[in-house]
Amino acid sequence: MNPTTVYRLRPGWRLQWEDAQQRHVLLYPEGMVQLNESAGAILTLLDGERDVAALVDELQRRFPEAPRDEMTADVEEFLLDAANQGWIRHE
Repeated sequence: MNPTTVYRLRPGWRLQWEDAQQRHVLLYPEGMVQLNESAGAILTLLDGERDVAALVDELQRRFPEAPRDEMTADVEEFLLDAANQGWIRHE
């Protein structure tokens, strides 16, 4: 994956925190996806301006105990999966 690739949520999709479920959810016209903590942390950073390297930098700042190489691999894997599922798109 190119570390300078920039992602954003697919048009018509919205990320929000659900108090009742104590987790982030991804809302789309046909339904909702409940996200785990890692997915929510990554998707909250997608703003159409940060590239993959900046996402990892910010996550590393928030979770300094996580090894950077593992975090990078996890973020890249998640972004590819989310793109394949149609949740996000790259700019």
